[in-house]
Amino acid sequence: MRIRRILATVIATAALAGLGLTGAATATAQPNPVSPEQCRQGGGTPDFRDFTCKGGTYDGRFLID
Repeated sequence: MRIRRILATVIATAALAGLGLTGAATATAQPNPVSPEQCRQGGGTPDFRDFTCKGGTYDGRFLID
């Protein structure tokens, strides 16, 4: 009986740890980069010093070629 409780605790702990790792990976995902033209169409201004879109719909997103 005691082994079953320990095994259940170990499985539950592993499952919760797995959910925590999945949540952390999702939280750090970056939004898709946009082209300079998409940035302008969204009302923003491409900033080529730090390669991001400033303002508009795509504010803060990285620029791609």
